[in-house]
Amino acid sequence: MLLKQIAEYAVKEQTAKLPNEVIHHAKRAVVDWYASLLPGSRIAPATLLEEALADELDHGRARLASGRRATVRAAALINGAASHAVEFDDIWRDAVYHPASPVISAALAAAQAHGANGERFLRGVIVGYEVSTRIGEAVMPSHYKFWHTTGTVGTFGAAAAVATLLGCSREQFTHALGNAGTFAAGLQQAFRSQAMAKPLHGGHAAEAGALAALAAARGVTGVADILEGEVGFGAAMSVNPDWSRATRGLGTDYHITRITFKNHGCCGHNFAALDAVLALKREHGFAHRDIRKVRIATYQGGLDIVDNPRPEGDYQAKFSIQYTVAHALVHGSVRLNAFAPDRLRDPEVRALMQRIECVADAGLSQAFPRQRAARVEIELADGRKLAHFQPTRKGDPEMPLTDAELNEKFLELTTPVVGDAAARDLLNRLWKLETEKSVELAPEERVPARVAG
Repeated sequence: MLLKQIAEYAVKEQTAKLPNEVIHHAKRAVVDWYASLLPGSRIAPATLLEEALADELDHGRARLASGRRATVRAAALINGAASHAVEFDDIWRDAVYHPASPVISAALAAAQAHGANGERFLRGVIVGYEVSTRIGEAVMPSHYKFWHTTGTVGTFGAAAAVATLLGCSREQFTHALGNAGTFAAGLQQAFRSQAMAKPLHGGHAAEAGALAALAAARGVTGVADILEGEVGFGAAMSVNPDWSRATRGLGTDYHITRITFKNHGCCGHNFAALDAVLALKREHGFAHRDIRKVRIATYQGGLDIVDNPRPEGDYQAKFSIQYTVAHALVHGSVRLNAFAPDRLRDPEVRALMQRIECVADAGLSQAFPRQRAARVEIELADGRKLAHFQPTRKGDPEMPLTDAELNEKFLELTTPVVGDAAARDLLNRLWKLETEKSVELAPEERVPARVAG
């Protein structure tokens, strides 16, 4: 059975010598997660969840982003939602999956509650990424028609991470993943409204996966064939899943070394087009008022999510390729301030959106999800026609963010929340995680700030 094979890998990873490269990339993932967590912790739904779950706060050994104490499940849920809320969290491209929100949120809560050191915490993160990214690949691309991979596959990742931190046996690990599979949920419809549901998917996956692992460690049994069973996860949520991908390369080919880190603060399906229009603007130096028409050809799987010429509110705007491209052309970037109320109402952005045409390209659609590309043509008022093909996205493995660029992103997103000194101190500690005796890792200094998002 697949889960038993996965459990065999995971238990070995609890004590195996990990390559330095793998440890380094795990730290990159944690740095990037904190960059999303801290601003996300200051906005809904995280702030509202703190009110809703007040009975589970101010006790327990896990911590929220602010340092406030919480139970493992409450911390996993709230931090999971917070770290997915500003749409700056990482991506495993081949599964259309944001692993950090469920995996690191659950892993950190469990590590804090059980007094794990930094090295143990990183092992949990690594196992959570390796297990869940592969399950995600196995059920793609059909899974993505209805399901949000972060909410579904993320539950396996959270369970794998926590089971590793708890030192679960092979049998316990199998049970943890078995119950994670029946807890998994998250529907695509959540993307298509101004509701707060999408960030909750990451939080729910973190909480449900943590519960599955905590319960398994105490003897609660799970379904060993939940993945490939006749009415299991694959049958219910995919068409002809390729289960060979679920175990291929485990322990030798580390997916965590090829994670995409976002360079724009919105849905990743917008990124190739954003990179393309910004490249054209840098090269040719035109102003947004010079633009007569923009034509974007990209992959259908992305357009199904982000083709929204009339977004209502900040959540929908993050999933509007028209809004984000127009904002980039008018303001030069898409960062957190792109979704502030004044930017959402900007008449120049709104006017330019009406001149953007989006079409699906058959070849690029076929290459999805392994390639995320876009062809952009811009026609200017003086008659010039400019074109750019963006074969991948800045932040993808082929064009990765450097450590220095990741540091810049971290400081940009966290300094308004906790102050410069606390942000830099936390960043320094995160880069030395494997030597940390504990993973409290909550910034002590906080500054009054309102983060738009």
